[in-house]
Amino acid sequence: MSQNATAQQARTVTTVDRGKLDLKALTLYAILLAAGFVLNMTVSKFFSGLTGGILSPEFIIAAFCLETLIIRPKVGQAAVLGLLAGVVIQITASAKGPDLIAEPVAAVVMALLVSALGNGATKKVLPLVGTFVVTCISGLIYAVIFACFVQRNPQLIMVMAPVVAMTGAFNAIIVQALYVPIKKALKLAD
Repeated sequence: MSQNATAQQARTVTTVDRGKLDLKALTLYAILLAAGFVLNMTVSKFFSGLTGGILSPEFIIAAFCLETLIIRPKVGQAAVLGLLAGVVIQITASAKGPDLIAEPVAAVVMALLVSALGNGATKKVLPLVGTFVVTCISGLIYAVIFACFVQRNPQLIMVMAPVVAMTGAFNAIIVQALYVPIKKALKLAD
């Protein structure tokens, strides 16, 4: 075997086992969640204040979307990742509880999307489209729970819907921009 062939083979070795929620995967997730938490406390608050609450990026949702794209966990594992995200969000959430339902559901949807669409022609746009869809699902679940059960005012859902859509768009752009560099840094093959 030539030296070039050996070097090429070494470059495609994966450092993260896909579909396996092991110590490497959990460490990556802890880093992504910690970064998401810090960004929620700083950048998200800044954008929310700057836009009068219209744009409020949710970096923790972006974190579990990235983790799901990279690790490709099974559905049950994705639900656990979503629950962990929901727990972390509780630290700063103004309404306690809705995220504990919204994030596991959204994480499962992301895992299903990655499983169904993660190969073939759709894989290049999956970070963008999948994150937008999942962020909107999470946001709408949150909005329904918050409006109907916390505030007892279902009309709030319509007020919250534009914020959900803007957050979905922002998260989608962030995840699409970060996915390839993180995949390269982890030396993941397609």
